[in-house]
Amino acid sequence: MITVRTDLRPGDVGEIVRLHGVLYAREHGFDPTFEAYVAEPLARFAISGSPRERLWIAEREGRIVGSIAIVETSPGTAQLRWFLVDPEARGQGLGGRLLDEAIAFSRERSYRTIVLWTVSALAAAARLYVAKGFARTERKPGRLWGADVVEEKYERRLG
Repeated sequence: MITVRTDLRPGDVGEIVRLHGVLYAREHGFDPTFEAYVAEPLARFAISGSPRERLWIAEREGRIVGSIAIVETSPGTAQLRWFLVDPEARGQGLGGRLLDEAIAFSRERSYRTIVLWTVSALAAAARLYVAKGFARTERKPGRLWGADVVEEKYERRLG
């Protein structure tokens, strides 16, 4: 059974960074600079403790199998970050469950918009974003994390 918690515990930050690094290297060829890209803002998040921000951690038998977060970019705009579902936990609705939690939290905190950046290679995630009311608003090709990528920005207005 997969449980979801919002309290940050010792080891969580490092494990979320590690999962991102290992998974994105294996599935998309990203180099270790991607881990640094995840680690730096995640460390700031862990230090800040803002009530307008939250991290959800999904676990199975004490092992982290997913994460998602909402961070504030401005008083009216939330950014969705660190969304990951371990391959062993995919196909069970966990991604949708985490995304629903993040959207509900953003509404509760009176954000007007949620934005996120992803890469075009994450097609399953993009389908989930669209199904949950997000629309792609920007695309830009480039080279990041040792790979050629097309960055995509998605936005969702909150009623």
